[in-house]
Amino acid sequence: MEAVNAIGRRKAAVARVFVTPGSGIIVINKRALDNYFPSTILQYVVKQPLNKLGVAETYDIKVNLDGGGYKGQAEALRLAIARALVKINPEDKSALRKEGFVTRDPRSVERKKPGQPKARKRFQFSKR
Repeated sequence: MEAVNAIGRRKAAVARVFVTPGSGIIVINKRALDNYFPSTILQYVVKQPLNKLGVAETYDIKVNLDGGGYKGQAEALRLAIARALVKINPEDKSALRKEGFVTRDPRSVERKKPGQPKARKRFQFSKR
């Protein structure tokens, strides 16, 4: 098997992954996973699709992460890994879908409108 690539997005974050057979090393922007995401919760989020299928020690993953905050980046990476695993073995798709790992979360920040302080907030109305 050669390298399989996939892309995942969440809010403003974009994750491009390259999955190759290996020993379970995850490198994000040339840094180790535990170095890039010090939070164990975010490390767990990233590894969820791998742990679900029991292939955490089977693949090496190289990641380019860009944009957004750390939570959005972790969830974008989770989606990208899930998509790559589905490319490798399409039979795994139903198991990943049941956990919600192959669904792109469409929620993002609403744009600010002109003449308003924020997206929905209005300036105080004065009758006179």
